[in-house]
Amino acid sequence: QVQLVESGGGLVQPGGSLRLSCTASIDTRSIYSMGWYRQAPGKQRELVADISKSGFTNYIDGVKGRFIISRDHVKQMIFLQMNNLKPEDTAVYYCNANYYFKDYWGQGTQVTVSS
Repeated sequence: QVQLVESGGGLVQPGGSLRLSCTASIDTRSIYSMGWYRQAPGKQRELVADISKSGFTNYIDGVKGRFIISRDHVKQMIFLQMNNLKPEDTAVYYCNANYYFKDYWGQGTQVTVSS
C-alpha cells in the first residue's frame, strides 16, 4: 500500500510558475515509477511526466521545455516544476506511483492558470 499526498497547486497568471510536491508513505527507491497526471474538466486524465526507478524521465509534448520532474529519495518526494504556465495547463494534477504492478493515486491538487 502506498499513500501519496500532493501540495503546491493554486492560481497563477499565464507565464507564471508553480512547483507541485508529492510525498510518498514508503521509500521511493522501491517504487517502479512515479509521475504526474492531470485531468481538465470534461477531459480524460492524461500523463504529464514520469520518472522511472532508474531515473529516466518522460514528458508529453505539450510540456517539454516548460515542466521538470524530479525526486528526492531521502524525503520520499517527487516534484513537478512548472514554468511558463498556460491557460491550457489548468487541471487537477495527480501524483501517481506504480508499485508492484499496481497504480496508486494522490487526492489531487488544483492548478488554475488565468489572468
